[in-house]
Amino acid sequence: MPQLLLGQTLSFTGNPWLLPPNEAVQHIRQGAVLLEAGNIIEVGEAETLKAAHPEATVTDHGQSLLMAGFVDSHAHFSQTAIIASWGKRLIDWLNTYTFPEESRFSDAAYAAQVANTYLDLNLSNGITTACAYCTIHPESVDAYFEAAQARGLRMLGGKVMMDRNAPENLRDTAQSGYDDSKALLQKWHGKARLSYTITPRFAPTSTPAQLEATGALWAEHPDCLMQTHLSEQHEELAWVQDLFPEHQDYLAVYEHFGLLGPGAIMGHSIYLSDREWDAIRDAGASIAHCPTSNAFIGSGLFHATRAHAAGIRTGLATDVGGGSSFSMLRTMASAYEIGQLRGDALHPAQLLYMATVGSAEALHIGGKVGNLEVGKEADIIVINLASTPVIAQRTARADTLWEAIFPTIMLGDDRAIEAVYIAGKRY
Repeated sequence: MPQLLLGQTLSFTGNPWLLPPNEAVQHIRQGAVLLEAGNIIEVGEAETLKAAHPEATVTDHGQSLLMAGFVDSHAHFSQTAIIASWGKRLIDWLNTYTFPEESRFSDAAYAAQVANTYLDLNLSNGITTACAYCTIHPESVDAYFEAAQARGLRMLGGKVMMDRNAPENLRDTAQSGYDDSKALLQKWHGKARLSYTITPRFAPTSTPAQLEATGALWAEHPDCLMQTHLSEQHEELAWVQDLFPEHQDYLAVYEHFGLLGPGAIMGHSIYLSDREWDAIRDAGASIAHCPTSNAFIGSGLFHATRAHAAGIRTGLATDVGGGSSFSMLRTMASAYEIGQLRGDALHPAQLLYMATVGSAEALHIGGKVGNLEVGKEADIIVINLASTPVIAQRTARADTLWEAIFPTIMLGDDRAIEAVYIAGKRY
């Protein structure tokens, strides 16, 4: 049975980083989305679609905004319980909070508990797809994908590979990391709406032998993505230089081991040399921008405009739990604030694009999700643009679409997410 969702609709018809925002967006004030069999069939004027499809079940969301669900391009589901832990710098934070927590994920029951909590928090914040780092434990990957499959979600993720510079109970080996990852890949990749992502944590926690094995695994399975961290903090760059003195820069380590290519997703990427910017662009790799994490752990200011100007696929990311919020609205607000600190005021359309189409393209699933567009899977969120008194009074003064949306980006949270549809079913 077809269904019609009514409300304001927002779709991207172009890239607002390259076009004037109003030329890149289609906004229908009295709009509708026709859904059937989990897909978007049509987007248009409400009266037109109601007349053309009298058999459809109608759900009227009034003046709320219908758009594609948010896509989180980089997160650590295993860090859900330690979000908002008082922090120091990256390495201290890993040793103090992350590694002790991740050691618990050999317990399948605990892993399942956290996976369910993580996905429920995502959905309450309108995140319908994420690419997550699990832990070194296969149990963590199974828990994550089982919970995602039970909800019918399109999700990506993979087992962290880490064989040095971590507690003994959180280290695999070059061989076991390869073997476990391959077994998990064969078990989960392409099952339902799930995709396996090859996941070396970052260069300092993998020996050259493990990085070589990881590159070999990716070469054997090029249909998978590969995610890792790059140039997040100054101390990290110095550490990489000490560990890999034969390479000219951080990115060159990944290049040497075959870990740079069109399916690579580089988290953070704050401190890049001109050579590294060019190499990422030329390789067709993606960047995951993690603004709340970059601020919370004191990492630095990512240059989002430079990334887009270079033509690099760039997604937005919560980076939970180094990131300080599950809210993609708060993440967009942080991206805006970081842009301001760089003297670069990002437009609301650019922020929304990065959180939807941009992240989907960065994860190579733009043909499936990320936009309110015919043929896409019907992962849709409904945003109340007057969800709190302070937002409502500001939105009431709005003269344009962007004046109506921007207060929710800057001040909104999970209360703004009125409804979430997963493959057409209301969650």
